[in-house]
Order: sequence, then C-alpha cells, then structure tokens
Amino acid sequence: MTGRYPDLAGQGVIVTGGGSGIGAALVAGFAAAGACVAFLDIAEVESRTLVSELDGTVEHLPLYIRTDLRDIAALRMAIDTAAVALGGIRVLVNNAARDDRHDLDAVEPDDWDENQTVNLRHHFFAAQAVAPHMRKGGGGAIINYSSIAFLLNMGELPGYAAAKAGIIGLTKSLAGRLGPDGIRVNAILPGMVLTERQKRLWIDDATIAGGIDRQCLKRSLVAEDMVGPTLFLASDASAAITAQTLIVDGGML
Repeated sequence: MTGRYPDLAGQGVIVTGGGSGIGAALVAGFAAAGACVAFLDIAEVESRTLVSELDGTVEHLPLYIRTDLRDIAALRMAIDTAAVALGGIRVLVNNAARDDRHDLDAVEPDDWDENQTVNLRHHFFAAQAVAPHMRKGGGGAIINYSSIAFLLNMGELPGYAAAKAGIIGLTKSLAGRLGPDGIRVNAILPGMVLTERQKRLWIDDATIAGGIDRQCLKRSLVAEDMVGPTLFLASDASAAITAQTLIVDGGML
C-alpha cells in the first residue's frame, strides 16, 4: 500500500531514469495515482516495454521521451516537450543514476567528470528547466534521489558517493531558492534496494543476507518500497516539508 493522494490525479509529473528499476516503479506508482507522467531515459527497450505493460491499466498512459541526460540541451527540450504534453509540471523526480564501481587508483579526470555528469549535474539542470513551468502553475515539488552509499564508507565508488552527497547540498540550496515560488525540494536516500541491475552486477546472496542483518526490518527492500515515500513528498500531504532528506533503508545500522 502506498497511500492515496487525490491531489496528484491529473497533475504533470516527470521522472528521470524511469525506464527500469526504482524509476519504473515510480512511473507506475504515479500513473496508478492518476497523474499524467512523462519519463526520460536513454534505454529504449526497457522504457517502451514499461509503457506497453501499463497500457490499459492506468487512466493516463505515461509518455516516454528518449533523452540522454548528459546532453543538457536535449534535457531542456525534453522537459519543455513534457510540459506541453502534460499541460504543466507539478512534480519532478530526479531519479536517474549509475552506481558503477570504480577503483581509486584507476580513476582519471575524464572518468570523474563523467561520473558527476551522470549522477549529479542533470539534477540541477532538470530543476532549472522545470522551475518556470512550476512557477506558472503556482508551485510544485522536486524530489532528488540520493543514496545512503555516501554514509557507509563504501570504498569502491568514491565518485558516486561524492555525487550523492552533493545532491543533499543541492537539495538544500534549491529549497532555499525556490521556496518563495511555492516549490518544495526534498531528497530521498534509498538503502539496499534489490533491483534487477543490482542483483545482476553487484549483489549476491551473501551481500543480501549481510544487508538484511544490518537492517531493523528483516526483509529485502524492493523498488516499490520507494513509491510511497516519493508520492508523499510530491503530494499536498507534505505541503510544509522542504529542504529535508528522507532515508528509506529499512533502518540500516
């Protein structure tokens, strides 16, 4: 159960990285709430499969816009396109990221820059692009996806951890800048969420067991666990909440 937020029905929502994993769960969750959703992703097969799976199950079929978020001009165009198609933008969820592992001794300047481009830079420029549309509509909500990774001293992803920590600072600054416009900005920090990509690349049975052992809640977290917190922060139920970070990790110790 994710709760019911009737104020989201018919509202324009953009989700970045919405084709798979947590992003796909968010697209489905907002669509189930009656929102008009557009999602941006570079992965065409997964994205078109998601749209096909949702066809006939929701009132407003999500709009997929193929976008390479590293291309800021393309990102801006996609957001403007979505705003027209959706009749405005009420919610932006900056979800897209890649938690590729990288060795400290092997990282070159171009590797570092690419990591920040994929995991941090587009958060700012997406927020910049949606702000005029939200002002026109009288306000809105931006939810930035960070991660608990930067809190856990994980030595195998310094660039990713730096980007995810940076998202917290960005969230606080954007909240201060956009608050007078009625735009709220918050961040969600997921824990060990068992997406297909995580299970394929990084997480084995031993890692899962070890993670659950450190959690207060003794079960695996799945992408759908992120839907309720995100809808809450997007809705009027959190109308007085901004500049905050919400950790959703099952109580990891």
